This record gives sequence, C-alpha cells and structure tokens, in this order.
Amino acid sequence: MAARLPSWAWVSGLTAGATAAVIALAVQANHGPHPTASTSVKPRPSASAGGHASATPQQPSPPALPADSGTGRRIVYSLGEKRVWLVDATGKASRTFTVWPGTVNPRPGSYSVIRRVQSLKGSDGVEIEHVMYFTLASGVNVAFSNALDGASPPPANGKKLGGIRMHKEDGAALWAFGDQGTKVTVVT
Repeated sequence: MAARLPSWAWVSGLTAGATAAVIALAVQANHGPHPTASTSVKPRPSASAGGHASATPQQPSPPALPADSGTGRRIVYSLGEKRVWLVDATGKASRTFTVWPGTVNPRPGSYSVIRRVQSLKGSDGVEIEHVMYFTLASGVNVAFSNALDGASPPPANGKKLGGIRMHKEDGAALWAFGDQGTKVTVVT
C-alpha cells in the first residue's frame, strides 16, 4: 500500500512552486519595456487656501519644436540646440531631450533611419545601445545612441565620430519611437 503524504508536505510544495512562478514572472518583466515619463508635461503652481500660487520654482519650458522641421511623424535633431524632438503624426512633439554630438555633424536636411542595432562597441571604444543610423557625413556613419552604462564622455580627441549620444532613458524612448524608415529631420 502506498504511503500518504502529510498535508504540510503538500502545502510546502505548492508554496515553493508559487514562489518560483512569481520569481520567473518578475525576471521576465524586468527584461521587458519600461515606461518613461514624458518631458512635455510640466508641473503647474497649485493654489493654496488663501488663493496665492505656491512658492515652488517652475522649470523653464523646453525649447519649442523648430518651425522649419518638416511635417508628419519624425525625429527632429537641432545641431545648434543639441536637442532632439520626437514628433507624432499630428505634428506635436511628444518628447524632447538634449544630446551630445560627436565630432562630425550631418548636413541639415531630411533623412530616414536606415539601420538599427541593439548594441555594439562604438568607434570611441564605449559600449553603446539603441543605435539608429541615418546618414553618412565625411565618410563617417552618423547615428543616435546611448552609452550602455548611461555615461556620455566627451568625444576622443582627433577622432572623427558621428555618434549623437543621449541619456539612457532618452535612448530607450527614441528606440521605441523610431523604426527603420522613420523620418529624421536635421536643422541648424
């Protein structure tokens, strides 16, 4: 006759199985996309009981989307402002952020994302991710990317570098926004 397992053994087994399932789901969720906050929403002063605005200092508004940046859904890159705007199909900027350009700049004009690479070592030796190539300038590939460790060191002296670096969270947002063929407009 087969021996019967005590109830504590069943409960322990079920608890261990449930814990393993939760851990597996947590690991899986950690590798998925993470939401990012848009920089287009600004806090507003709140009124107190006396009707006066709060004394909280306001952040300056980010620069407006350049007027000569085209139409439709696109990535806009301003050479002079060292800034990128992600523009939706209605022409409204959904996110904007500053960037650190390399030593070679693209010419102002209209381009498209021609190649995307999840991660690689940049020509300056830095591990980068979210690499989105959109043109060639002075024999150098020009691409958006972010350093894997989140840092943005200054370009190496004497090297011709076309990498346009950004913060890690901005690189992830750009990667999610722009696919191969996405329009890129470069303005002065």
